[in-house]
Amino acid sequence: MNLEQIAKLSGVSRSTVSRVINNDPNVSVATREKVMQVVKRVNYTPNAAARGLAAGRTHVLGLVIPMGVAALFTDPYFPILIQGVSSACNAREYSVMLWLAEPEYERRQIRQIMYSGLVDGVIVSSMLMNDSLVQALSDGDLPFMLVGRHPTDTHANYVDADNIGGAREAVTHLLRLGRARVATITGPQNMIAGADRLAGYQAALRDRGLLSDPGLIAEGDFTEAGGYRAMQQLLARRPDAVFAASDIMALGAIRALREAGLRVPEDVAIVGFDDLPQSTRAEPPLTTVRQPTYRLGTTTVDSLLDLIEYPDSSPRRIVLPTELVVRASCGSALK
Repeated sequence: MNLEQIAKLSGVSRSTVSRVINNDPNVSVATREKVMQVVKRVNYTPNAAARGLAAGRTHVLGLVIPMGVAALFTDPYFPILIQGVSSACNAREYSVMLWLAEPEYERRQIRQIMYSGLVDGVIVSSMLMNDSLVQALSDGDLPFMLVGRHPTDTHANYVDADNIGGAREAVTHLLRLGRARVATITGPQNMIAGADRLAGYQAALRDRGLLSDPGLIAEGDFTEAGGYRAMQQLLARRPDAVFAASDIMALGAIRALREAGLRVPEDVAIVGFDDLPQSTRAEPPLTTVRQPTYRLGTTTVDSLLDLIEYPDSSPRRIVLPTELVVRASCGSALK
């Protein structure tokens, strides 16, 4: 059933039917009732895409993950985030266009696509410091939201987890348990999440009057292999606890410790970050910082759609709380 058929059954023009469906106030009450009776009788549902095009909208959001395809299969964070984005879009009758971009030439292609009229707005996740994609969005007029705060652009809209606070709480917990040499396996320092979690580690040490020892800091890459390599690097420094900036890296660290003949948590306590499903199945179960990954996705979509609908509204800079989840890998419950 289309508008022409509705018009014929109603005895009015196609344009009148269109005005009724789009709630045009200039249509008389009698005409509106006549058309709506037909609409209800034939169970007509307006085509959302067609209505969107008529209003200058595509009802599509772009989700950009500036990493390679492998990240989707090796890091469970991204499927959970995508699930949150997709769920929120479905609830608002939007679709999602997913872009993965690692090399610069892929980013240039995406910048061209972003301004081709295919999307109403863009979400960028896991951005790098001074990311060219974010700069291109900042220079344009396409609404966008970041998953993760921008390190320098104070005007950018974002939704983030409290990476600094979460890391600080994790390291403070280890220190309260009496661990004296707390090391950290950081995330990449060209990513804001990696930098913020290192800042939280250092803040916890300062809170206890301790200096940060560069020898107890090893940079990882948010992969299990990266956590394994970083832990091997730290072994010579004999830490008695390790805060890993992701659960996946924590699992790699546990493997390296076992191969070195060390026990978790008796010899070395381990705390991760994310609270991924794998953390409960680890041996021992992993103490970790729970970040609301699914909610990051839903909140970012809701905020972006509000920006699209109300472009002159207040900036959106939202930080969601984290939670320390204590399991066996740190050696003790909360004190």
